[in-house]
Amino acid sequence: MTRQAYLHALGIDTWTLRGAPPAAAADAGDTGDAWASLCGQVAGCQQCGLHAGRTQTVFGVGNRAASWMVVGEAPGAEEDRRGEPFVGRAGKLLDSMLRAIDLSRETVFIANVLKCRPPANRDPKPEEVASCLPYLHRQIELIRPQVILAVGRIAAQNLLATDAPLGKLRGRVHSFGERATPLIVTYHPAYLLRAPLEKRKAWEDLQFARATVQTAAAAARAELGSR
Repeated sequence: MTRQAYLHALGIDTWTLRGAPPAAAADAGDTGDAWASLCGQVAGCQQCGLHAGRTQTVFGVGNRAASWMVVGEAPGAEEDRRGEPFVGRAGKLLDSMLRAIDLSRETVFIANVLKCRPPANRDPKPEEVASCLPYLHRQIELIRPQVILAVGRIAAQNLLATDAPLGKLRGRVHSFGERATPLIVTYHPAYLLRAPLEKRKAWEDLQFARATVQTAAAAARAELGSR
C-alpha cells in the first residue's frame, strides 16, 4: 500500500514527507542478556491479580534498538491470545499511522503500560500499574529511544505521573526519565476508530513527534560539528 493510501486511511490529505531517521544503533555488550532476563521476569510475573486470568503476557514487539517507542495502555482479548500488542482494528490503524511517517511495526518498539489483560478491558487499577510500570521503565532504559509516543490517556498519565487530561498533554514536548527522553502524547487508535474526526489531530501529533526527533538530531550533529 502506498503512503497516500495510508494517509487516506487516516483521513488526511497527502503531503510530501522526508525520509525517516535511522534507528539508533544497538548498545553492544550485555543488552541481550538484560532483555532475556526482563522477558523472563515478565513471563513469570505474579505481582498482581491479573496473572490469574491471562493466557500469556504481552511483552512488546519491534526493534529493540529503535529510535521510536510507542506505548499504549494494556492488552485486549486478541492481544492476550496472540501475545502481541496492538492487533485487530486498532493495531491496523496504528500501523497506518506509523507508515504515514515512514515507520513500521518492525522499525519501532511497541509496548503497553500493563503486560496482562484487565478483565472486560477495564481501566488498569493503580496497584496493577504500580506492579507493571517498572517493566516498562526497564524496556525504555534498554531501548534508549529518541522519542516516546504515548498513545491514549492511560499511557500518557502513567508515564508522566499526572492526572491532567489528554487534551492538556497534547502539543507539547514532555521529558521522561533521567535521560530526558522527549515524550509526545496522542490519541489511542481505538479512540480514533470511535471518533474519526480526531484523526487530523493525531496526524498533527505524529508530525510534531517527527519534527521533535529531527530537531534533536540536527542539534546533535551541530554539537559534534562544533567540537
